[in-house]
Amino acid sequence: MIGTFVNMGTIIAGSIIGGLFRKALKEEHTSCLFTAMGLAAFGLGINAVVHNMPDSRYPVLFIVSLALGSLIGTVLKLDHRVNSVQIGGKGSDGSGKDGSAGGSKGNNLIEGLVTGSLIFCVGTLSILGPVQSALYGDHTYLFTNATLDFVTSMVFASTYGIGMIAAAGILFCWQGGIYGLTLLLGDFITQTMMTELSIVGGFLILSSGISILGIKDMKTLNMLPALFIPIIWCIIMGV
Repeated sequence: MIGTFVNMGTIIAGSIIGGLFRKALKEEHTSCLFTAMGLAAFGLGINAVVHNMPDSRYPVLFIVSLALGSLIGTVLKLDHRVNSVQIGGKGSDGSGKDGSAGGSKGNNLIEGLVTGSLIFCVGTLSILGPVQSALYGDHTYLFTNATLDFVTSMVFASTYGIGMIAAAGILFCWQGGIYGLTLLLGDFITQTMMTELSIVGGFLILSSGISILGIKDMKTLNMLPALFIPIIWCIIMGV
């Protein structure tokens, strides 16, 4: 759980900094930080794919997983649903659709918590991180996710206020639940399953890096169902 606690700590720190130094936090500062994090995610994704690909027992499985998972996510419109989460018809700056100010401060904070929590929790690093941590004591994904969340929480807190700290508690419940479930299913999760899952996860992390860098909007959220295909396949082959 060390990785999760670090992840929580970065959200708390980022929220405090963003909330206290709203006016000092300029767009070019956050932009350069996101660029650095995009490069880090890009490299981490490539490393995961290259490291695990030689050990794959099903060399074509990642292609099927990405294709089928992306199709399922697109049909379910996961990317659109997450990115269009709004409360009271307001944009992310707390203004109404017509550009006029609207909504109370409390509602603005709720909007920020909902949107921020989705960003913090619904992602490849935040899902695979607790699994890697529970099985192998490897916190690399969670530490990377923590750094990304530090920057993101600063940006959100500069808009919605220091109350964004509450998102750290939501993250703990999410990652803690995945961590605990992984420990319970330790014997069920085979090395082959983790290898295939890591390959697909590597491609999704790489996709996230491309999106963060602004090269292309990969709509990585639509690809998240791809993570379940290797698990289902390995279960079928095991039976």
